Amino acid sequence: MTGAAAPRALAAYAWMSIGAAVATIGLKGTAYWLTGSVGLLSDALESLVNLAGALMALTMIKVAARPPDEEHAYGYTKAEYFSSGFEGGMIFLAAIAIAVAAVDRLLSPHALEQLGLGLAVSAAATVLNLVVGQLLIRTGRRRNSIALEADGHHLMTDVWTSVGVIVALLAVLATGWQWLDPLIGIGVALNILWVGYKLLKRSALGLLDRAVPADQRTAIQQVLAKHTELGAQFHALRTRQAAGRSFVSVHVLVPGAWTVQRGHDLVEQIERDIREVIPVVAVFTHLEPVEDPASFLDREFDR
Repeated sequence: MTGAAAPRALAAYAWMSIGAAVATIGLKGTAYWLTGSVGLLSDALESLVNLAGALMALTMIKVAARPPDEEHAYGYTKAEYFSSGFEGGMIFLAAIAIAVAAVDRLLSPHALEQLGLGLAVSAAATVLNLVVGQLLIRTGRRRNSIALEADGHHLMTDVWTSVGVIVALLAVLATGWQWLDPLIGIGVALNILWVGYKLLKRSALGLLDRAVPADQRTAIQQVLAKHTELGAQFHALRTRQAAGRSFVSVHVLVPGAWTVQRGHDLVEQIERDIREVIPVVAVFTHLEPVEDPASFLDREFDR
């Protein structure tokens, strides 16, 4: 599969994430019902966030797959940033709910019950999240879908949160220190607040037309350096990333005595070389004569 992934293929993975979220909500809810643990309650609430995020990812993947039209000439790929931003907001709400429940339990301690069975159920949900999360991350990276990758990272955060909860509740089982449970809940709340912040930051930077990653910018410079040795010059290089698609524009300066055909052949080769080092990219070149002083007046964004 080349270029942007087929929307049906990405949607299938989003549906898988939805199914995993529903299953883990049931498992973790059962674990909380069996034990009364705030730590396990916080874990179940985070799975509710996973479900909301997976539903949003499915919706935005479908929107991002729409072809460019008259009013959206650059396509809809930025829609995926709304998915990760939505997840970040939901995580903040879940963290507040977890912290409130944990503080209430600290003030009103409650003995935990059937910890062994509850932890076994929670462990099964954790394994499910681990498998699906890793699959989503690998698929998102391979098929240039920030929505799937963000959903996978969120699931992996849930995995590590669950591992922490299970380990700490085993300590409660071994020591009988009931106050460890609400402290676990507060720790979970702080952890997922950090995840929410990173998701919101990534979404905001994407909507602000952030440049492509540093390694890709270096690869572009290497492509241009190769052609500089053949007599061309370059300026006004600009890049931006829109979720699964990148955009590159550059001005190419050549001797004015060159024929139009020769200049055209050069920029076509430059565009091909850039597409080889950056996946799913749109390249725009502007050809100018190097001898004309006006060619150097448009190096800045606003001429």
